[in-house]
Amino acid sequence: MCTSPEHGSEHARAGAGRRSFLRATALLGAAATAGAALPTVAEAASESRRRPDTDSRRFTLAVMPDTQYLFDGPSIDKAPVEASLRYLLEQGGRDDENIVFLSHLGDLTQNGAAAEVAAISEAFKLLDRRGVGYSVLAGNHDVKSSTTDQRGATPYLDAFGPDRFKGKSTFGGASADGYNTFHLFRAAGREWMVLALDWRLSEQGYAWAKDVLAAHPKTPAILTTHELVVEDDTLSTYGQQLWDRLVEDHDQIFLTLNGHYWPAARATRKNAAGHDVHLHLTNYQNRYFGGAAMIRLYRFDLDRNVIDVETVSPWILGRAGKDLNELERQEIELSGDADRFTVNIDFADRFAGFAPVPARPARPVARILVPGTVAYWRFDSAVTDKVRDLSGHGNDLGVVTVGGGTLGWASDHHPDQPGHGSLEFRGSKSPLKGAYLRTVDGAPLNSATFDAGYTIEAFYRLPADWDPAHHAWSGIVSRTGTGGAAGKTADDPDEPLATLSLSNDREPQWAMRPLNQEGIATNWGQETPLETWWHLAVVNDGRHTTLYVEGCPVVRNPKAASTGITSVGLPWLLGGYEYGGTIDQILHGRLGDVRVVERALPVTSFMNH
Repeated sequence: MCTSPEHGSEHARAGAGRRSFLRATALLGAAATAGAALPTVAEAASESRRRPDTDSRRFTLAVMPDTQYLFDGPSIDKAPVEASLRYLLEQGGRDDENIVFLSHLGDLTQNGAAAEVAAISEAFKLLDRRGVGYSVLAGNHDVKSSTTDQRGATPYLDAFGPDRFKGKSTFGGASADGYNTFHLFRAAGREWMVLALDWRLSEQGYAWAKDVLAAHPKTPAILTTHELVVEDDTLSTYGQQLWDRLVEDHDQIFLTLNGHYWPAARATRKNAAGHDVHLHLTNYQNRYFGGAAMIRLYRFDLDRNVIDVETVSPWILGRAGKDLNELERQEIELSGDADRFTVNIDFADRFAGFAPVPARPARPVARILVPGTVAYWRFDSAVTDKVRDLSGHGNDLGVVTVGGGTLGWASDHHPDQPGHGSLEFRGSKSPLKGAYLRTVDGAPLNSATFDAGYTIEAFYRLPADWDPAHHAWSGIVSRTGTGGAAGKTADDPDEPLATLSLSNDREPQWAMRPLNQEGIATNWGQETPLETWWHLAVVNDGRHTTLYVEGCPVVRNPKAASTGITSVGLPWLLGGYEYGGTIDQILHGRLGDVRVVERALPVTSFMNH
């Protein structure tokens, strides 16, 4: 459903963050290159002091791979790293970025020497001073590569051990040796984990990681380590060991991130539960300026069920207004398939094995009978010959069959539907066959004209075999009687007085003759995909009519004044459409709860809220 009543207020996501960054830090890189003092954290973040929105269903995880060539003995240049970290500070609370966490993938330094580690440690204090959540891990250049996490003290551990993270709200804990950590952050209204693992896990390291996952059984986990994927669809020998001993049997791990090798690459594997695990390699140390501390932005969008991935260099972006050299112009942003792509992932389905979303319970009829309800039908069980109007107003429905057609029943329903059942209409045309519902003769609804306004709602779902050649223009809810019979002959006089139908492109259409117009007033929605439940609402406030799909207003809502619905006292149909006073098409699909209210309802009072 639409979660915001403010339309047109969504920020353009792609590029907006970079543009605002350029405005805020245009001289950052130039100042650093010239030896001038870098702007303070307060200056760099002056445009945005807000914390990330932990309830927004759009958030960003930032990833920084191997920075080792920037911290190599006498060749130490922390400006690119600081530029990337300042970017995170400046962008973290913005709606178009909402950066919630940063993960470094190891090889912070080239030799693991104390001076190198001290330099990058000083850069990361930019995040420490603001309390920003992040994780780091040791790569083979930060420690002796032949050792495991049981190696003991190192300059890396002195600078980036557990003591550094104590007191951070995102820090979950560390292994006894200090080289493995886990971090918990909130985003999209739930808890997420980053499991940051050492260059080489010992037996103790594997046991610790399994214990952490077991202690957080419903938390989706992103595993970060230095080595895992070596090239597209291929794991290294150690990466295969990690998969076999840890990733494959832990369904919580849905994404792994590693550096070490280049160029960037991806793999997807099925875990023991049969679910996809996305394994990504990102590393730019082989590129100009040792990768210039490039960051990869993983933009999660739980409404679109995607992770949009982008790779940028804040250090070079920060000087884009100046004269960049030829190599910098090539590195400002990477747009190849390996560096900018989208991961499609149905988050609710992917996490259902360990953290299922509880189904919304059915709601009692009394809660749905809002003031002004004149008809309410729901299908909690199979229908034989009659459906009772639960509003108590006597607008009962009878079953009408054509060509021996029947109505089926299913427990399938829209996840936000009050009733937990639906009728299956099996209509088709050429020849016409099926069954539909019709209000009984003399039902009060038949003569109602809704002068003061109305709200008509319905839930529907079309099957995979829906074919426009046989199923187009079937009615969901229709009022019988023609324009000609009502003395209104403008437009097509044989069209029914009101119909909420589905076009040949599966677009919902509300076409009706208002009391104050001779012709037909029409509201059009957009194409609605098959095998998906949809909620429709037509709302008239006595002056104008608005069609909503999933609580969102459609673009083609006429501005002309529209009052009431013309009537000649004939029945309403569910699942049927008449033309020229004769049944012409029958719905092919499922129909859930239907409600008619004799006043305009706000979106927050719709049945799917």
